[in-house]
Amino acid sequence: MAVLRRFAPDALAGLFAVSGALHLVRPGMFDPLIPPFLPVPGAVITLSGIAELVCAAGLARRDRWAAPVSAALLVAIVPGNLWFAVATPDGPRPGWLTAAAWARLPFQLVLIWMALQARPARLDTARPSIDTPNDR
Repeated sequence: MAVLRRFAPDALAGLFAVSGALHLVRPGMFDPLIPPFLPVPGAVITLSGIAELVCAAGLARRDRWAAPVSAALLVAIVPGNLWFAVATPDGPRPGWLTAAAWARLPFQLVLIWMALQARPARLDTARPSIDTPNDR
């Protein structure tokens, strides 16, 4: 389990990096995830892609902010995943796609767990001890 915990943030960083890049390179792929009540879908897709890339970098570096921000991002995209699972854009879609959309919802919990495994490197073990004359 310790190995899984250690590599979970890196795996999530990889997922975020790929997904974030796809948001920017092929934004049309994400159109079905945007509920119609959200304004300016293109901006939502672009901003979420940038957020994923920023989180990927933070997770890879184990920045202190990366774990909670990545978890918050994963919570923030749940409505889009739910919309995609419920909505049927452009008519019927293959059954496997509907099943995958529903399976993605509980998988968000796994991704959030992965994000929360990121911890900054412990600095206290690398600090040299400082002896003062009174300590001797």
